[in-house]
Amino acid sequence: MPLTVVEIVRSPRHCSRWLALTTITVFLLLAATIAQATETLRIPFSSDISTLDPDNGFEVAGLSVLDSLYEGLVEYEPGSTRIVGLLATSWVVSKDGLTYTFRLREGVKFHDGTLMDASAVVTSLDRRRLGKLLQNYTLANVRAINALDASTVVISLSKPQPSFLDTLASPWGPKVISPTPLNEHDKGDGATDWLTDHAVGTGPFTLGEFKRGERYSIDRNANYWGHKPYFSKVEFPVVPDIGQQILKLRAGEIDAIPTNYPFAQLASLPDNLEITTAPSMTQFDAFEKPGSELDNLAVRKAVLTAVNPALWADDAFGHYAHVSQSLYPNAMFVPARPLIFPTDMEAAKDAIAKRGPVALRIGLYSANPSYGRIADLLIAQLATIGVQATSYVMPPGSAYAMKGDPSAPDLLLIIASPDAAHPDNQAKAFLTTGAPLNLYGRKVPEADAIVDEASTLTELCRRDELYEKAARMYFDNGTAIPLVDVDDVVVHVKGLKNLGLRPVFPRGTIDFATVER
Repeated sequence: MPLTVVEIVRSPRHCSRWLALTTITVFLLLAATIAQATETLRIPFSSDISTLDPDNGFEVAGLSVLDSLYEGLVEYEPGSTRIVGLLATSWVVSKDGLTYTFRLREGVKFHDGTLMDASAVVTSLDRRRLGKLLQNYTLANVRAINALDASTVVISLSKPQPSFLDTLASPWGPKVISPTPLNEHDKGDGATDWLTDHAVGTGPFTLGEFKRGERYSIDRNANYWGHKPYFSKVEFPVVPDIGQQILKLRAGEIDAIPTNYPFAQLASLPDNLEITTAPSMTQFDAFEKPGSELDNLAVRKAVLTAVNPALWADDAFGHYAHVSQSLYPNAMFVPARPLIFPTDMEAAKDAIAKRGPVALRIGLYSANPSYGRIADLLIAQLATIGVQATSYVMPPGSAYAMKGDPSAPDLLLIIASPDAAHPDNQAKAFLTTGAPLNLYGRKVPEADAIVDEASTLTELCRRDELYEKAARMYFDNGTAIPLVDVDDVVVHVKGLKNLGLRPVFPRGTIDFATVER
């Protein structure tokens, strides 16, 4: 008869068996702990998730979570701007560019077990298009959405829009939500309140914890239609301070710092850490206030000479920064004639001396440490030609109230990154009259007309020629100064791979469906 643990302990002659049993037990517990740690990925958030409603927010902090829970019809392939199918397996565009017919992937289920079909796609896209939601503008050109059959969706546009597939592939593009919770939790608000901290999509992960101010987590979707993620769980502790994130990474309490690791420290990482880097559409621009000293052409040329990013980009970002070639990110668009900054510093000094005392105030869009680093370098550069410059971090939201404000800064340092990879998305977000992020309200109607013409073209050479011409006009008319494009840089424990970084996505947006160890 086998002995119980108590009997073994009480019997001296069975002491060796007790030790063996204890050793095995400890080993099994340790192995289980190691396995659990291996299957759990820990990524810190610097700020809270504002909402998980894919149609009613511009989530940045939790975008990687949102895109792990929900899927759209198409997506950008990791590492590129190539558009590939996701919930749609194929699509056909009519010759007039007005009709897009999508064939849906069959057998896909939502997290609640209901079937994803054409009617569900129509319900989700119409919710964004017709609801009073923050993202409804993305489908403003859509005239109708119909289910031809259970596996076919037809989207009809009001006018041709060659950038439409990019709009669908955008990280903030329309996602497909299960109709069941949309109906059950609609309290006259389109279920927006419920979807703030709940999610029922088709993605490779389901929502685990949602504890605002503390932590979040997602769990591997056991019934996912595609390739199963490597990690069974991803945890997101909220750690606002980058210094604390670095300490936790070095102590093994987290597995990666997705963004804002100090560039000056990247060359001296501990042996257990490494870097994954990829091209990004993160472009730092300096937008110009109408009516400032920069309206004087001689002063502006002198300032351009001093702030030439070739003089300071390496000091700010090492080899992870690239001088911007135009007002479009380098990863989006390669101009035939890149912008060239003037280089005659003596002429710049003379121009400022002739003008008299010149002072510039630089507003920083946020407390992002990269803004401060760039501002310090710009201030030093401007001082060499006799311009007295200062900088300050703008209060949250104040950048959106600068139009016509005489107290607004002379320059606004901001990341001008598009929400999709088409040049039209950049121009109509930051440059054209009335663009939501044309924060000083500059107007260059001749350039706007060229953008409108370019936006209808599918012939790439002519299209790009027009977009480049318009960008040059916006630059020459003082809309903005493109400075540097900065790579995506993720610092992580050794062994992590296939992070799935995409140029269009905000820096540090890891694809948890592809990352593995």
